[in-house]
Amino acid sequence: MSAGRNADVRELQIPLQHRSPSLAALSLAQRPWPSDPEAGFLPQHGGFWDHFIATPEPKYCCEACRLVLCNPRQTECGHRFCETCISEQLSKPNPVCPADMEPLFKDKIFRDVCCHREIMALRVYCRSEKNGCKEQMSLHQVMDHLNVCPYFEVPCPLGKCKEKMMRKDIPEHLSWKCKHRETTCEFCMHKMAMTELQKHKETVCPSFPVACPNHCTFPSILRSELTSHQHVCPKAHVTCSFIRFGCNFKGLNQDMRDHESSFASEHLRLMATRNTTLEAKMEDVKGELLERYKVLPGLSSRLSETESQYEEMRENNRQLEQNVCNCMYVFVDVFSMSLRTIREEVETLRGTVESIRSRVATLEGGRGGAIPATHTLGSLETQLSRQDDMLSVHEIRLADMDLRFQVLETASFNGTLIWKIRDYKRRKQEAVASKTLSLYSQPFYTGYFGYKMCARVYLNGDGMGKGTHLSLFFVVMRGEYDALLLWPFKQKVTLMLMDQGPARKHLGDAFKPDPNSSSFRRPTAEMNIASGCPLFVAQTVLENGTYIKDDTIFIKVTVDTSDLPDP
Repeated sequence: MSAGRNADVRELQIPLQHRSPSLAALSLAQRPWPSDPEAGFLPQHGGFWDHFIATPEPKYCCEACRLVLCNPRQTECGHRFCETCISEQLSKPNPVCPADMEPLFKDKIFRDVCCHREIMALRVYCRSEKNGCKEQMSLHQVMDHLNVCPYFEVPCPLGKCKEKMMRKDIPEHLSWKCKHRETTCEFCMHKMAMTELQKHKETVCPSFPVACPNHCTFPSILRSELTSHQHVCPKAHVTCSFIRFGCNFKGLNQDMRDHESSFASEHLRLMATRNTTLEAKMEDVKGELLERYKVLPGLSSRLSETESQYEEMRENNRQLEQNVCNCMYVFVDVFSMSLRTIREEVETLRGTVESIRSRVATLEGGRGGAIPATHTLGSLETQLSRQDDMLSVHEIRLADMDLRFQVLETASFNGTLIWKIRDYKRRKQEAVASKTLSLYSQPFYTGYFGYKMCARVYLNGDGMGKGTHLSLFFVVMRGEYDALLLWPFKQKVTLMLMDQGPARKHLGDAFKPDPNSSSFRRPTAEMNIASGCPLFVAQTVLENGTYIKDDTIFIKVTVDTSDLPDP
């Protein structure tokens, strides 16, 4: 917006011949005042163009632009310049003061705070003087006044409108001039912008009267009632209601009554024909149902036989499990007895060797008996060493059998693992101290010849859940019968933390394996990469509920085996 006053050369009371030609030649409409007062009131270049009430003294005028100083700077030679004017002078090669041609040095130019304070106290007319404002104020009050001046030109407050008007004209502009003002549809009373009103009426207004698309005698119809009108419009194109019985008549709604009265007998004939066809189909369906009903007793008996065979197989399976366990017990007992016998023999040999050693020590003085005794002692030591080696081998085999027996004793072959973790507090502290980050469960299986799996838990969390959650994962292990199984592993897996309280509010999560993940392909190492829930349960929920009892937690892992084929 331009400054508001008449084109009067006396506005600054400064002779034109002393002004800078580039700035003095500007018209009032070209003077560089911002149209928005919030952008500041300082000129973009040179000094102030304001209409001063009293003629400013020459000491307040810039030596370059001859306007009233804006942010005055004083040189070493005592002359004053606007901040932008002195910057322009210093940007030239070998800058000199235009007043006395003395050289200028940037480090010897300082801000004239006293002069600035005096200039800001000078009285001026409002910059909206040309629009009718008669207010007078000091220069530093111009900004505050422009924020409330009724004659200051501002843009439309609605934003979309590009017009500018004096602040006092805003109510009038918003009332009836602005194209984007809010208005109300006189038909549906919906509020919208003025520019959208016509389109609203022509396209979506439900209460706007429209003409019938069939050009019937109705003068106008509300748009919302147009659909229902189509059912009664005499000019609407309709199809005979007996079309599903075979009538192919299509015509105007007003002709439909004549058609229905004149073709009533034909419609009845079509309905009778359709009824006959339906009755024939009903008889066919009845016959088919009777045939199937005859088969039902046989299917029922076969189902009963299958159920009895299944129960018999389950009983055989249970007995087989019992026999395996009994055999393992017997084998371990026999093996333990053999090992105990060997240990007794070794102890006997040890006693014999010690006895011979004592006899050798007694006979050391005699030459004739020393050599045979020494020979006998070496032979016995050889036998003792051999027996020690055999004893070590048997102890290793016994430990291995004992471990395998423990695994078999706790293993599950129905796809369900119940994992009991004792000493929770100690194991949690070891995880926090990074001594034992994770624990593995005993293996469990989907069947005797099925997938081999286990669970892995991080009591102090892993990844995103470290330090805040218990992380629980599912692991596919390498099994004896992997070559007979289908890969990748696709069975649904459910992970669950058991609630030991009376409420039994177990916490669980389930997932279907990703067939593209390496975690569910056939294992090439002892086990695949674990997959599961880093944020399985928050430690605050775990430790403040009834999930820990007697320093023990229970974790349940269930693998869906309902759709597993036999290997």
